[in-house]
Amino acid sequence: MFDNLSDKLQRVFKNLRGEGRLTAENMDAALREVRVALLEADVNFKVVKQLIESVKTRAMGQQVLASLSPSQQVIGIIHEELIKILGSHEAKLRFANEPPSVFMIVGLQGSGKTTSTGKLARWLAKNGNRPELVSVDVYRPAARKQLSILARDIKIPIYEGTAEETKPLDLVRSARREAVNNSRDVLLVDTAGRLHIDEELMTELKQLKELLNPVEILFVADAMTGQDAVKSAEEFHKQLGITGVILTKMDGDARGGAALSIRSVTGQPLKFVGTGEKTDAFEQFHPDRAASRILGMGDILSFVETAQEAFDSKQQEEMQRKFIENEFSLEDFRDQLKSLRKLGSLESILKMMPKTGMMKDLQNLQPDESELTRIVAIIDSMTPKERENHMMINGSRRRRIARGSGTTVNDVNNLLKQYGQARKMMKSLSGSLGNMGSIGKRLGRMGLGKMGLPGF
Repeated sequence: MFDNLSDKLQRVFKNLRGEGRLTAENMDAALREVRVALLEADVNFKVVKQLIESVKTRAMGQQVLASLSPSQQVIGIIHEELIKILGSHEAKLRFANEPPSVFMIVGLQGSGKTTSTGKLARWLAKNGNRPELVSVDVYRPAARKQLSILARDIKIPIYEGTAEETKPLDLVRSARREAVNNSRDVLLVDTAGRLHIDEELMTELKQLKELLNPVEILFVADAMTGQDAVKSAEEFHKQLGITGVILTKMDGDARGGAALSIRSVTGQPLKFVGTGEKTDAFEQFHPDRAASRILGMGDILSFVETAQEAFDSKQQEEMQRKFIENEFSLEDFRDQLKSLRKLGSLESILKMMPKTGMMKDLQNLQPDESELTRIVAIIDSMTPKERENHMMINGSRRRRIARGSGTTVNDVNNLLKQYGQARKMMKSLSGSLGNMGSIGKRLGRMGLGKMGLPGF
């Protein structure tokens, strides 16, 4: 997400920092490069023009030119202007005063509409709501079957209709009645899509809107289609009055043009992004965090929130105690690696880290997901006593562990070596926060992502 744009802007900022002082000439040169980077990221040209003009007006003010760190001031201004374009603050879902709140999910065929409906239902349930699903795509039985399978997987009730209910309006009437009877507070309506916008589709959606009076009409768009997604969202808004956008496949969109353009062009906020195929790969969109990631500042808040969900607080307190007292065993090491997997892929974790300062060394690492499996297998092949005291693992024990885990003695040797280094590092880090400045280089020297502490 935003990888290409972020890399290009980092180069611009590096050049800007290298200037002795800020002048109109080097400011213009920097903004030209920013403009090119945004256009190459497929950001709408009107949005790019608006951003550049706003930044230039603010950056060439006397206060910035006279500041001790003008380049940092300019980067701060760009950060603020990006947040404005993205929406200033996250747009929360609206709910009806009297349940069930009806959310219509609309979009073109192939945009990920049905999958997003299921993901949103799971997100709502996780956040204290009681959603129910219904598909009114009577033209594609496969779509209704897909939503039914998703509902079963995420354990959310779905109204599947009767043989007599062959029209969308009949289905939603019954679905809403069932939602009321079962005390469900949100009804998610997965509507039919088309390969392109046509009058028949819009007529049906307008009829559903009139009947249901939805509090949310969420347009689902494929981020990979760039400005085509923005144009479709704009057309749906003109005809239907959408209240927000869900962008899918953001994990595969390294440019980010749709995300940066959609609010300015449609006037409606980006509310959620899909970041993978799994039902939990679905996030509320935070404009300030997105702007920080674009500028290489990382997304530490999202990382902390994800970590809080993945790690038990009491276990972490106990783990910190073990670090301080140097009681961190191989079994603890294995348990931490297992918990780490709950955070998502190692690559996605590294992308949340800042590309500057003490964390910049982590950006060059290439984590290998398979190493986690191998390390866990090696530790599982040890006896409880060996996990507790790694010093007792001699040559014959190493050969036995290698055979039991399907690895080599060299793999076992490497793991024990890296584990020993990890214990030393954790002990030194626990003593003083001042040591945190070298963590990136230390992890890099330890061969992170090869054999040892992948992504930890």
